[in-house]
Amino acid sequence: IIIGAGAYFLFLGNTKHFTFENTKTEVTSLALSFYSGLFAYNGWNYLNFIIEELKDPVKNLPRAIAISCTLVTVVYVFTNVSFYTVLSPEEVLGSEAVAVTFADRVFGIFAWTIPVFVALSTFGAVNGILLTSSRLFYAGACEGQMPEILTMIQIQRLTPTPAVLIMALLSMLYLTVSDIFALINYVGFATWLSIGAAVLCLPWLRWKQPNLNRPIKVNLLFPVLYLIATVFVTVVPMIASPVETGYGCLMILSSIPVYFLFIAWRNKPKWFNRSMGGITQSLQKLMMVVRPKQK
Repeated sequence: IIIGAGAYFLFLGNTKHFTFENTKTEVTSLALSFYSGLFAYNGWNYLNFIIEELKDPVKNLPRAIAISCTLVTVVYVFTNVSFYTVLSPEEVLGSEAVAVTFADRVFGIFAWTIPVFVALSTFGAVNGILLTSSRLFYAGACEGQMPEILTMIQIQRLTPTPAVLIMALLSMLYLTVSDIFALINYVGFATWLSIGAAVLCLPWLRWKQPNLNRPIKVNLLFPVLYLIATVFVTVVPMIASPVETGYGCLMILSSIPVYFLFIAWRNKPKWFNRSMGGITQSLQKLMMVVRPKQK
């Protein structure tokens, strides 16, 4: 609907807001702006979390990433072009919800439809994130990197209920931050630093263990380019906004004491193991979850 309305106004010649006047060109501003943009396109990363759920992932994973990224890019670009056929940059920056402001200006009494569609789209996004991110917790727990309760699935629905609830708790914790853009910067820095560290393992393993079986093998040019981009979106923001990136670092570092206390510490006292076992069993009964049978 928005793209169609934007195309109509574009054909009428409403292009006066396409000039990029007063655009900030500082490297630090560009790096920070990437967080908001990359946040919108982060869906490609979630596809990697559900490889076990895919049929023929060697073929379907690259295909899914390529198709989804292309479609999302086209839709986002056309949508933003549509906004600027009606709204000025000042109005976009000052709006709490750009799509709603656009609808009020264009659709009149039918403007209420846009917030409804936006709300429906958020349900789809939440559903996708819960599906994929919960599998990340589940896979980490199966590797012994997270508490045992996260390895368990609900006996009737066969879903990783504990992992999904952890996602819900984290989401409610994020809601305590009132500034959404600050939150994006916190999480964006931590996300891209973590992904960059994971991608760094690719050329390292290719060098150290060249004979490993690799069902999906990519040209090393891609991870090298990705690492260069990661350095740009992590190092430069540390200079431009040290407080927000510092919170991102704290989010990552907060996992270290938890990991050493619950995972790395092998010779725990018996009372500690009994307590953790009792908590795990209580949570199992509460959520009706068990460990899946090994194939």
